[in-house]
Amino acid sequence: MREIDLGRNFDRFNNAPLHSRRAISRKSDLFGHNNRSAILDGVKYAIDATIASIGLFVLAPMILMLVAVLLIVQGRPIFIAHRRIGRYGVMFPCLKFRTMVKNADEVLKRHLAANPSLRAEWNATRKLRDDPRVTPLGALLRKSSVDEIPQLFNVIRGQMSLVGPRPIVASEAELYGLYYADYMRVRPGVTGLWQVSGRSDTSYNERVQLDVRYVEEQSVLGDMSIMLKTIPAVLRSRGSY
Repeated sequence: MREIDLGRNFDRFNNAPLHSRRAISRKSDLFGHNNRSAILDGVKYAIDATIASIGLFVLAPMILMLVAVLLIVQGRPIFIAHRRIGRYGVMFPCLKFRTMVKNADEVLKRHLAANPSLRAEWNATRKLRDDPRVTPLGALLRKSSVDEIPQLFNVIRGQMSLVGPRPIVASEAELYGLYYADYMRVRPGVTGLWQVSGRSDTSYNERVQLDVRYVEEQSVLGDMSIMLKTIPAVLRSRGSY
Protein backbone atom coordinates (compact mmCIF):
# COMPACT_ATOMS: atom_id res chain seq x y z
CA MET A 1 0.00 0.00 0.00
CA ARG A 2 1.29 3.49 -0.81
CA GLU A 3 2.52 5.67 2.02
CA ILE A 4 0.49 8.81 2.79
CA ASP A 5 0.75 11.48 5.46
CA LEU A 6 -2.36 10.55 7.40
CA GLY A 7 -1.90 13.16 10.10
CA ARG A 8 -1.62 15.99 7.58
CA ASN A 9 -4.63 14.77 5.60
CA PHE A 10 -6.68 14.33 8.76
CA ASP A 11 -5.86 17.86 10.00
CA ARG A 12 -6.51 19.35 6.57
CA PHE A 13 -9.92 17.71 6.47
CA ASN A 14 -10.89 18.89 9.96
CA ASN A 15 -9.71 22.44 9.26
CA ALA A 16 -11.51 22.72 5.94
CA PRO A 17 -14.72 24.75 5.61
CA LEU A 18 -17.92 22.79 6.12
CA HIS A 19 -18.85 22.84 2.41
CA SER A 20 -15.36 21.50 1.55
CA ARG A 21 -15.68 18.72 4.11
CA ARG A 22 -18.96 17.67 2.56
CA ALA A 23 -17.33 17.58 -0.85
CA ILE A 24 -14.48 15.47 0.47
CA SER A 25 -16.81 13.15 2.36
CA ARG A 26 -18.73 12.34 -0.82
CA LYS A 27 -15.97 9.84 -1.50
CA SER A 28 -17.31 7.94 1.49
CA ASP A 29 -20.83 7.58 0.09
CA LEU A 30 -22.17 4.31 1.50
CA PHE A 31 -24.10 3.53 -1.64
CA GLY A 32 -21.37 4.31 -4.18
CA HIS A 33 -21.23 0.72 -5.43
CA ASN A 34 -20.51 -0.46 -8.95
CA ASN A 35 -20.09 -3.80 -10.64
CA ARG A 36 -16.33 -3.85 -10.09
CA SER A 37 -16.60 -3.24 -6.35
CA ALA A 38 -19.33 -5.90 -6.07
CA ILE A 39 -17.06 -8.45 -7.76
CA LEU A 40 -14.11 -7.52 -5.56
CA ASP A 41 -16.33 -7.75 -2.49
CA GLY A 42 -17.44 -11.24 -3.54
CA VAL A 43 -13.83 -12.32 -4.04
CA LYS A 44 -12.88 -10.88 -0.65
CA TYR A 45 -15.69 -12.75 1.11
CA ALA A 46 -14.82 -16.02 -0.66
CA ILE A 47 -11.19 -15.74 0.46
CA ASP A 48 -12.22 -14.73 3.98
CA ALA A 49 -14.71 -17.56 4.42
CA THR A 50 -12.28 -20.15 3.04
CA ILE A 51 -9.39 -19.11 5.29
CA ALA A 52 -11.69 -18.77 8.33
CA SER A 53 -13.13 -22.26 7.78
CA ILE A 54 -9.67 -23.79 7.46
CA GLY A 55 -8.55 -21.89 10.54
CA LEU A 56 -11.43 -23.17 12.64
CA PHE A 57 -10.79 -26.74 11.50
CA VAL A 58 -7.06 -26.55 12.34
CA LEU A 59 -7.67 -24.78 15.65
CA ALA A 60 -10.59 -27.00 16.73
CA PRO A 61 -8.56 -29.07 19.28
CA MET A 62 -7.16 -25.91 20.89
CA ILE A 63 -10.60 -24.29 20.97
CA LEU A 64 -12.14 -27.31 22.71
CA MET A 65 -9.30 -27.42 25.24
CA LEU A 66 -9.64 -23.68 25.91
CA VAL A 67 -13.40 -24.00 26.40
CA ALA A 68 -12.79 -26.67 29.04
CA VAL A 69 -10.16 -24.54 30.83
CA LEU A 70 -12.40 -21.46 30.82
CA LEU A 71 -15.31 -23.49 32.15
CA ILE A 72 -13.21 -24.77 35.06
CA VAL A 73 -11.42 -21.50 35.87
CA GLN A 74 -14.06 -18.85 35.17
CA GLY A 75 -17.33 -20.70 34.76
CA ARG A 76 -20.08 -19.69 32.37
CA PRO A 77 -20.48 -17.90 30.06
CA ILE A 78 -17.53 -19.07 27.97
CA PHE A 79 -18.25 -16.73 25.09
CA ILE A 80 -19.59 -13.20 24.89
CA ALA A 81 -21.48 -11.71 21.96
CA HIS A 82 -20.92 -7.98 22.26
CA ARG A 83 -23.05 -5.76 20.00
CA ARG A 84 -20.84 -3.94 17.50
CA ILE A 85 -21.47 -1.79 14.44
CA GLY A 86 -21.00 -3.62 11.16
CA ARG A 87 -21.21 -2.69 7.51
CA TYR A 88 -23.86 -0.07 6.65
CA GLY A 89 -24.34 0.52 10.38
CA VAL A 90 -26.02 -2.85 10.99
CA MET A 91 -25.43 -4.13 14.53
CA PHE A 92 -24.12 -7.67 14.95
CA PRO A 93 -22.97 -9.92 17.84
CA CYS A 94 -19.16 -9.84 17.82
CA LEU A 95 -17.94 -13.10 19.35
CA LYS A 96 -15.07 -13.48 21.81
CA PHE A 97 -13.95 -15.76 24.58
CA ARG A 98 -14.95 -14.07 27.83
CA THR A 99 -11.95 -12.33 29.36
CA MET A 100 -13.72 -10.09 31.89
CA VAL A 101 -15.61 -10.48 35.11
CA LYS A 102 -19.35 -10.94 34.76
CA ASN A 103 -20.27 -7.47 36.10
CA ALA A 104 -17.69 -5.71 33.92
CA ASP A 105 -19.72 -2.55 33.27
CA GLU A 106 -20.30 -1.94 36.97
CA VAL A 107 -16.63 -2.58 37.79
CA LEU A 108 -15.48 -0.09 35.12
CA LYS A 109 -17.92 2.57 36.31
CA ARG A 110 -16.74 2.26 39.92
CA HIS A 111 -13.08 2.19 38.91
CA LEU A 112 -13.29 5.38 36.83
CA ALA A 113 -15.27 7.12 39.56
CA ALA A 114 -12.60 6.23 42.13
CA ASN A 115 -9.72 7.12 39.77
CA PRO A 116 -10.63 10.26 37.78
CA SER A 117 -7.09 10.45 36.41
CA LEU A 118 -7.79 7.32 34.34
CA ARG A 119 -10.73 8.97 32.59
CA ALA A 120 -8.39 10.64 30.06
CA GLU A 121 -6.80 7.27 29.19
CA TRP A 122 -10.23 5.71 28.74
CA ASN A 123 -11.52 8.60 26.59
CA ALA A 124 -8.40 8.55 24.41
CA THR A 125 -8.31 4.85 23.54
CA ARG A 126 -11.45 3.26 25.06
CA LYS A 127 -9.04 0.93 26.86
CA LEU A 128 -7.14 0.84 30.16
CA ARG A 129 -3.62 -0.53 30.44
CA ASP A 130 -4.49 -1.95 33.88
CA ASP A 131 -8.14 -2.87 33.40
CA PRO A 132 -9.79 -4.11 36.63
CA ARG A 133 -12.45 -5.92 34.62
CA VAL A 134 -10.01 -8.37 33.01
CA THR A 135 -9.48 -11.73 34.73
CA PRO A 136 -5.95 -13.20 35.08
CA LEU A 137 -6.68 -15.84 32.44
CA GLY A 138 -8.41 -13.22 30.33
CA ALA A 139 -5.28 -11.05 30.39
CA LEU A 140 -3.28 -13.95 28.96
CA LEU A 141 -5.84 -14.55 26.22
CA ARG A 142 -5.88 -10.87 25.30
CA LYS A 143 -2.10 -10.58 25.18
CA SER A 144 -1.95 -13.48 22.73
CA SER A 145 -5.14 -12.35 20.88
CA VAL A 146 -6.54 -15.87 21.36
CA ASP A 147 -9.75 -14.33 22.75
CA GLU A 148 -10.64 -13.19 19.21
CA ILE A 149 -10.55 -16.63 17.57
CA PRO A 150 -14.38 -17.00 17.79
CA GLN A 151 -14.66 -14.05 15.40
CA LEU A 152 -13.82 -16.50 12.62
CA PHE A 153 -17.49 -17.53 12.93
CA ASN A 154 -18.44 -13.88 12.33
CA VAL A 155 -16.30 -13.96 9.19
CA ILE A 156 -18.01 -17.06 7.84
CA ARG A 157 -21.42 -15.49 8.51
CA GLY A 158 -20.40 -12.41 6.51
CA GLN A 159 -20.58 -10.06 9.50
CA MET A 160 -16.82 -9.46 9.57
CA SER A 161 -13.81 -9.77 7.29
CA LEU A 162 -10.40 -11.15 8.15
CA VAL A 163 -8.99 -7.67 7.48
CA GLY A 164 -10.71 -4.35 8.12
CA PRO A 165 -11.34 -1.71 10.79
CA ARG A 166 -11.83 -3.09 14.29
CA PRO A 167 -15.56 -3.34 15.10
CA ILE A 168 -16.73 -0.46 17.27
CA VAL A 169 -19.55 -0.06 19.78
CA ALA A 170 -22.30 2.51 19.31
CA SER A 171 -20.72 5.03 21.70
CA GLU A 172 -17.57 5.17 19.53
CA ALA A 173 -19.34 6.26 16.34
CA GLU A 174 -19.18 9.94 17.28
CA LEU A 175 -15.40 9.69 17.67
CA TYR A 176 -15.14 9.01 13.92
CA GLY A 177 -16.96 12.23 13.02
CA LEU A 178 -17.49 12.49 9.26
CA TYR A 179 -15.16 9.52 8.82
CA TYR A 180 -17.86 7.27 10.27
CA ALA A 181 -19.16 6.97 6.70
CA ASP A 182 -15.83 5.42 5.71
CA TYR A 183 -16.02 2.93 8.57
CA MET A 184 -19.45 1.75 7.41
CA ARG A 185 -18.32 1.16 3.83
CA VAL A 186 -16.61 -2.12 4.71
CA ARG A 187 -17.05 -5.07 7.03
CA PRO A 188 -15.03 -4.73 10.26
CA GLY A 189 -12.02 -7.01 10.50
CA VAL A 190 -10.46 -9.53 12.85
CA THR A 191 -7.16 -7.80 12.08
CA GLY A 192 -6.22 -4.64 10.24
CA LEU A 193 -3.82 -1.72 9.94
CA TRP A 194 -4.47 -0.72 13.55
CA GLN A 195 -3.52 -4.17 14.85
CA VAL A 196 -0.18 -4.14 13.00
CA SER A 197 0.54 -0.49 13.88
CA GLY A 198 0.69 -0.61 17.66
CA ARG A 199 -2.93 -1.27 18.64
CA SER A 200 -3.68 0.33 21.99
CA ASP A 201 -0.35 2.18 21.99
CA THR A 202 -1.83 4.49 19.35
CA SER A 203 -4.31 7.32 19.96
CA TYR A 204 -7.92 7.00 18.86
CA ASN A 205 -7.38 9.66 16.19
CA GLU A 206 -4.53 7.59 14.77
CA ARG A 207 -6.80 4.55 14.78
CA VAL A 208 -9.43 6.46 12.78
CA GLN A 209 -6.78 7.62 10.29
CA LEU A 210 -5.60 4.03 9.82
CA ASP A 211 -9.18 2.88 9.20
CA VAL A 212 -9.69 5.62 6.59
CA ARG A 213 -6.43 4.66 4.91
CA TYR A 214 -7.48 1.01 4.76
CA VAL A 215 -10.89 1.80 3.25
CA GLU A 216 -9.35 4.02 0.57
CA GLU A 217 -6.54 1.62 -0.36
CA GLN A 218 -7.94 -1.85 0.31
CA SER A 219 -6.97 -4.65 -2.06
CA VAL A 220 -6.54 -8.41 -1.97
CA LEU A 221 -2.74 -8.08 -1.92
CA GLY A 222 -2.99 -5.44 0.79
CA ASP A 223 -5.13 -7.78 2.90
CA MET A 224 -2.62 -10.58 2.47
CA SER A 225 0.19 -8.27 3.52
CA ILE A 226 -1.68 -7.21 6.67
CA MET A 227 -2.45 -10.83 7.57
CA LEU A 228 1.23 -11.74 7.26
CA LYS A 229 2.21 -8.75 9.40
CA THR A 230 -0.35 -9.80 12.02
CA ILE A 231 1.66 -12.89 12.97
CA PRO A 232 4.78 -11.03 14.24
CA ALA A 233 2.53 -8.30 15.70
CA VAL A 234 0.71 -10.92 17.81
CA LEU A 235 3.97 -12.56 18.85
CA ARG A 236 5.37 -9.20 19.99
CA SER A 237 2.09 -8.43 21.82
CA ARG A 238 2.69 -4.71 21.30
CA GLY A 239 -0.29 -2.67 22.48
CA SER A 240 -2.34 -5.76 23.36
CA TYR A 241 -4.09 -5.17 26.66
